[in-house]
Amino acid sequence: MPKGLVIAGPTGVGKTDISIKLAKLMKADIISADSAQIYKGMDIGTAKITLEEMQGIKHYMLDIAEPIKKYNVGDYQKNVDDILKEKEKEGKNIIVIGGTGLYINSITEGLSSLPTADLVLREELMKKDTDELYNELTVVDPEAAFDIHKNNRQRVERALEVFKLTGEKFSILSRRNIKGNNYSFIKIALKRDRNVLYERINMRVEIMIKTGLEKEVRELYEKYGENLKKINVIGYTQLIDYFNNNCTFEEAVENIKRDSRKYAKRQFTWFKNDPSYTWYDLDKMSEEEIVNKITSELKL
Repeated sequence: MPKGLVIAGPTGVGKTDISIKLAKLMKADIISADSAQIYKGMDIGTAKITLEEMQGIKHYMLDIAEPIKKYNVGDYQKNVDDILKEKEKEGKNIIVIGGTGLYINSITEGLSSLPTADLVLREELMKKDTDELYNELTVVDPEAAFDIHKNNRQRVERALEVFKLTGEKFSILSRRNIKGNNYSFIKIALKRDRNVLYERINMRVEIMIKTGLEKEVRELYEKYGENLKKINVIGYTQLIDYFNNNCTFEEAVENIKRDSRKYAKRQFTWFKNDPSYTWYDLDKMSEEEIVNKITSELKL
């Protein structure tokens, strides 16, 4: 069975360079796990890898959807599992790299197989008042009722819908993941001192501005209009605010830096809460040392 490796971590930490070095040693293809880099034309603001930076390594899951197309973790899982089925036949090693934890988990752990919405049943549920719905959920699935606030009507309806369609509890089904590929992944995550990481993020935003981020966002905004803002990608949302005179250009740039730092913090917390990751500190180890340690673990 070919080998699988996950390289995760917060934005700006330095995942790309290490992924290329490891891909060469592993003779691996790379699959992006970045929920913003799937969108076409969003290159500078998402720090999308360039053809030159790829150094001949095949990359997948970049530029696969228009920025106004709805794309979710279920779509990602299906697309990547299809790729992995082909790669398994070729005996190809794979590196999954990115900072979108949900996307990564859908590949390494799978997703719960919940039924799609039933419009007729939904209409029936919508006719009932909130207390009636919640009381019904308490009877058929007390654990779900405990986890879901009574006023979160949408989730209460969904939990009841799943029970009525399957006869099984939402609280159990939602945790029963189905994995759609045969790869077994070693999972590593990269980190740096928070102040160092934040400085790298600030610097990266400055470089994005210098290399034409405003032009990129303006052209996409002219093409897609307010729909572009709906996908809420950092760098794009803030500059659209500037275009609409909601802030100055300088404020927009500072907001990009601020929101990127906040996002990095959330990403770090997500991966830190997952015990299946082995962490490597780029302030304490060189890229070469990390690469050697990982190749040793992979028994290359």
